[in-house]
Parts: sequence; C-alpha cells; structure tokens
Amino acid sequence: MRTVKILIGLGGINPEKADNSGRTTLSLAAENGHEGVVKVLLGFEEVNPDTPDMWGKTPLLFAARNGHGGVVKILPGRK
Repeated sequence: MRTVKILIGLGGINPEKADNSGRTTLSLAAENGHEGVVKVLLGFEEVNPDTPDMWGKTPLLFAARNGHGGVVKILPGRK
C-alpha cells in the first residue's frame, strides 16, 4: 500500500488510466479484495469509484461479485 501511495505521489502515474478493457487500478484492486490499496487509491482526488469498464461494470460490482465485503463497505462511502 505504501508503494502505491509513493508511486502515484511521485507524479506521472495516473491512477484513473484504464487498460484496454476500461479497467482502472481501483477496479482491479476491488476485484481482488485489496482493501488497503482501495483506501489509498480513494485518497486521490482524481480517482472515481464509479468509473465503469467497457461493459459497464464498476469496482463495486467486481468487489461484490467476488465476495470482498470489506471493499464493498469502503466504496459506496466515497461519492
């Protein structure tokens, strides 16, 4: 988590940049249940917790689908 904060904080890394399927760093962290990384990413103003991928799936959906209740609780709180 500290590494994520340092890398993004250095600049030049856009945490909201999507991959070829529209998935953001937050989406991938949420899907895999990385609560700490999700919290760090939500600390950056440019990160939108509702950014959908190319199929309309949001980080919240990925977290819920994979049973990551801790991440599910974190995501809706940031609007």
